[in-house]
Amino acid sequence: MKKSLSGLTLFLVSTILFLISCKSDVNSRVKEPADSKWIEELTIVQLQQGYKEGKYSIAEVVKTYIDRINMIDKNGPALNSIIIVNPDAIQIAEELDSELKAGKSRGPLHGVPVILKDNIDTHDRMPATAGATALRNSYPEADSFVAKKLRKAGAVIIAKSNLSEWANFRAEISSSGWSGVGGQTKNPYVLDRNPCGSSSGSGVAVSANLCMTAIGTETNGSIVCPSNNNGIVGLKPTVGLISRSGIIPISFTQDTPGPMGRSVEDVAITLGALTGADTSDSKTIASDGKYQTDYTKFLKKDGLNGKRIGLLKKAMGFSDKVDTLMNKAVAFLKANGAEVVDIEFPEGENYGEASFEVMLYEFKEGLNKYLAGLDSGTKVKSLKELIDFNLSDTVELRYFDQKLLKMAEKKGGLDSPEYKKSLALMLKATREDGIDKVMTINKLDAIIAPTGSPACKTDLLLGDHFTGGSSSLAAVAGYPAITVPMGFIDNLPVGITFFGKAWSEPLLIEIAYSYEQVTRHRKAPKYIVSD
Repeated sequence: MKKSLSGLTLFLVSTILFLISCKSDVNSRVKEPADSKWIEELTIVQLQQGYKEGKYSIAEVVKTYIDRINMIDKNGPALNSIIIVNPDAIQIAEELDSELKAGKSRGPLHGVPVILKDNIDTHDRMPATAGATALRNSYPEADSFVAKKLRKAGAVIIAKSNLSEWANFRAEISSSGWSGVGGQTKNPYVLDRNPCGSSSGSGVAVSANLCMTAIGTETNGSIVCPSNNNGIVGLKPTVGLISRSGIIPISFTQDTPGPMGRSVEDVAITLGALTGADTSDSKTIASDGKYQTDYTKFLKKDGLNGKRIGLLKKAMGFSDKVDTLMNKAVAFLKANGAEVVDIEFPEGENYGEASFEVMLYEFKEGLNKYLAGLDSGTKVKSLKELIDFNLSDTVELRYFDQKLLKMAEKKGGLDSPEYKKSLALMLKATREDGIDKVMTINKLDAIIAPTGSPACKTDLLLGDHFTGGSSSLAAVAGYPAITVPMGFIDNLPVGITFFGKAWSEPLLIEIAYSYEQVTRHRKAPKYIVSD
């Protein structure tokens, strides 16, 4: 990789990026508010059962989550994962309570508090900022497809979460979880550790029990990495399974929203509410006949039995401690009926650099279209205007530059030969000559790898410090991946990723659920303050 690109978090992917492992000493713990303990680690099924039995109302649940946001996120350990709380959340909850009293339920998400990453449009009193001060007062004129689907399913969108600004596609060097609007998000396990990004706030909010589930977005690692660092389950779907319309873009080829939760079950329930074809997103056309509206039927405790799984050896070796956990996970998979074989990927062309070129072109194209469609009160209407705005802003360039914005601005259109060549190269290398080929030859149901390492310390001077991980193959191919907690190293969680061919979400959920149900590695954070 070129030296000038070495600081790009998650997207400069000629090598796979993740976080460095360091040891943390414990001096003290920040206590949670005792009056909201009852809601901690509650599942969607338990929540729905509570509503059915009259144990609590939707308004009560929503208020409790908002109280936790005020106590834990804004005060207490001050996680800083939330940009704005929905001022209409209680009113929406009361309306949904009325529907329940009338015998009407919209579905399994009725009354479920959900948080959206703040690059996802909602047509309400919450702006969509991408964490950028230029969009601080940008109020979308329509719901994103994701927001529409959630509301239709009865979910309560209670807040918008902080993120790595512009989904981590701005600076040569950056700190994941930092944005001009939201500042720096903290890791809830050890507060001076990094939450990873770009869906930092979504991962932290789920882990700290500030919501039931959250929606993140991923271009390369931005769902699975914060899920790894924050001890939760995150699912990056096949590109096209969930529409991107109304989401501030990076890459038309790689972008996808996806659910993040504390359990595979909660993620599966949420996923089913989000799928469906959308005429505003041509990628979703390919999902016709492939998507499900109920993924809970794939939650099988014996889902590992008879499965043939490939261990991606090149994703290991960056941490002895992570390798130890991974080897234990492999032993567990075998003990529960799976066959695990070592696999190697062919040494092909550098799909990482090709992917980066594609992102530069597609970011310029997509962002210009998004900004041009905003209302007249928005301060910037193009990538060029955004770059100029940042130069005059007192916050945006305080810590990090905007080199990636400038690089994208210099690119031409999508008819460029360089763009077309890079796109073809990266897809062939990761699909036809990559995941598809390796899985077919080895007769695999899925591939496994460590999601990443324990969280590094947050560093606003030097940025993120990565050592290894496994997001890039599935991300660049546009194929699905799900990460599940695999254990802890010095109070910090790490995950295991299961990924596979396009549209294989049902199979991956089945395997991941079976692994999760017996291992149960998920533990709520304790907000440790280190030296």
